[in-house]
Amino acid sequence: MIVKSLLEKTPQWGSECFFAENAVLIGDLEMGDQCSVWYNAVIRADVNFIRMGNKVNVQDGAVIHCTYQKYPTIIGNNVSIGHNALVHGCTIKDNVLIGMGSIVMDDCVVEENSIIAAGAVLTKGTHVPSGSVFAGVPAKKIKDIDENLSKGEIQRIADNYIKYSSWYQQ
Repeated sequence: MIVKSLLEKTPQWGSECFFAENAVLIGDLEMGDQCSVWYNAVIRADVNFIRMGNKVNVQDGAVIHCTYQKYPTIIGNNVSIGHNALVHGCTIKDNVLIGMGSIVMDDCVVEENSIIAAGAVLTKGTHVPSGSVFAGVPAKKIKDIDENLSKGEIQRIADNYIKYSSWYQQ
């Protein structure tokens, strides 16, 4: 992995984390335990801070960034950031799935137990209520989460990425 200190800030992380060889971590980044950052993913905390909780997986090609002097990026626990997603200057609460290729822009808030569908674009300042599924361009609420989606997608994917990362750490 590439770890770069910048402006006297060095990325920090907890225990049982996995980082692919070409994952990039820069600057004022703190993440919790059991996180994983996969191939070609970039977490760049150069112009503001990024905070991530426990059990966060940042899948292949995803980019997490922030906005200079305005919007840090804050990600809760048990969050999956799908392949090639862009998460920028926003807040993502606990138990959230950000789908593949989706974009979450500045000043968005994704409340807990929510899903952002693959390819969705949350425009600046969008608020996703707890227990919602948002899809489309621009993204809009399409339904409420039911227990099958919560356990079958959000929890399953987060748990699977802990299992997958364990294969690489053997």
